[in-house]
Amino acid sequence: MLEEKLRSLEVRFHELEAVVAIPDLAKDAARYRDTMREHSRLALVMDRFHNLKTVERDIQESTVLSRDDSDLEMRDMAREELKTLEARRISLEEELKLLLLPRDPLDDKNIIMEIRAGTGGEEAALFAYDLYRMYGRYAEKMGWKTELMDMNETELGGLREVTFSVTGKSVYESLRYESGVHRVQRVPETEAQGRIHTSTVTVAVLPEMEETEIDIRNEDLRIDTCRASGPGGQCVNTTDSAIRITHIPSGLVVVCQDEKSQIKNKAKAMRVLRARLFEMEENKALAERAAERKSQVGSGDRSERIRTYNFPQNRLTDHRVNVTLYKLDLVMQGDIDEIIDALKLSAREEMFKTEAV
Repeated sequence: MLEEKLRSLEVRFHELEAVVAIPDLAKDAARYRDTMREHSRLALVMDRFHNLKTVERDIQESTVLSRDDSDLEMRDMAREELKTLEARRISLEEELKLLLLPRDPLDDKNIIMEIRAGTGGEEAALFAYDLYRMYGRYAEKMGWKTELMDMNETELGGLREVTFSVTGKSVYESLRYESGVHRVQRVPETEAQGRIHTSTVTVAVLPEMEETEIDIRNEDLRIDTCRASGPGGQCVNTTDSAIRITHIPSGLVVVCQDEKSQIKNKAKAMRVLRARLFEMEENKALAERAAERKSQVGSGDRSERIRTYNFPQNRLTDHRVNVTLYKLDLVMQGDIDEIIDALKLSAREEMFKTEAV
């Protein structure tokens, strides 16, 4: 069954290679994007498939040598090699099974990420800024582009909340599991006696939807303009450029004040609104997803956490996959590949178990 599926995909991969070579492909932006995404995914599958075929050929050769009694030393070496090759074959087959699982159509979406200070006052706001910077550096390392949508700062440089977009290859697939309550344990800058405090920050990751994917009627919107607010300085505009959009049927309210232009702020606010409306519709349609989102994002209470950042011990622990890393200093600089990969692998393994039932 696996072999048959892989052979079929190999034919499709060769077809795509021919399409990619067409000079005019790039003239159709949508077709070019979809083709390159499929080609990239299948290239990884084909790499593992070709490795598997090589291992299987080596197994056949080693099996023959392992039965040859004319050279006992060579026979023993072949038998040892067989053990290694068999383990490698099993590993490749398991990896291919995971790669062949159906992809969530949202995985290739760009995202809008919202970070909000939860329990902990000013310290929570300061950590919200640290997370914002961490994700920004991770995005930069991945070659993704970030764009600030809205920011509400505190006097000490923290963030009550920040909304920004991340665009690039498979962004939602990588960052979707960052949704939830992030708990931090450290001595705050505002603590004079050196005591460790515990604070929380909530993170929400929303797939960004195109205009054609979410129908929003103009008559369902109330759009207000106002003067941007902030802690002072250049962040505060002197004109009424901030935009507040209320989606009357749902009651959702989106505020954007980062740009000095009303038009740009409105465009950004509409992007956020589309993402939130899609999430709301999905939650209504899928009860399981609604329950999952509630447990992930929650209210910011300390008891509802997915991850703990312990600064005194330089330790990060993700409570969903039981992964602990003692390199929190590097994590806060954007080195989160290890935890991201563990979450993605865990999700695919769970999907594989479900598919197998």
